[in-house]
Amino acid sequence: MDFLEVIEKRHSVRKYSDQPVDKAILDAIVRVAQTAPSSRNSKSSVFMIVEDRDTLDALSQMRDYGSALLTGAQAAIVVLGDETKTDLWVDNCAISATFIQLAVTAMDLVSCWVHINGRPCVRLEPEGAKAEDYVRNLLGIKDGLKPYCVIAIGYPEE
Repeated sequence: MDFLEVIEKRHSVRKYSDQPVDKAILDAIVRVAQTAPSSRNSKSSVFMIVEDRDTLDALSQMRDYGSALLTGAQAAIVVLGDETKTDLWVDNCAISATFIQLAVTAMDLVSCWVHINGRPCVRLEPEGAKAEDYVRNLLGIKDGLKPYCVIAIGYPEE
């Protein structure tokens, strides 16, 4: 599939089949994400692959809206920014996450972006608990790394 076909084919999918995604494919997707441009070549984006069913189900609970689809995904990649490398980590994460979604499409998989950065756990409580803190605690993310988004990945439901 050429690049323009990938661009035209990519769309958000929220329902996935039970077919597992091979670890080698997930690793290849991360390698693509690592080639994404970053401010001053800071390479401030960090990636965590999640395949464990219990962890995916727990991630699906990070928000009361927009994250439930993770329970059906066969894998996910958490995109984190290293704020100690650049103040433009948010921009770098967005570029990296886009590279992930394009790589997923090129590999005949589907995906959906679930935003973390700045999102509350409960939509009607914008000043309440934050999805970032939920994910940080769930995954044991060290200080200096900021969860930006999760890309759900799988094969499309027939």
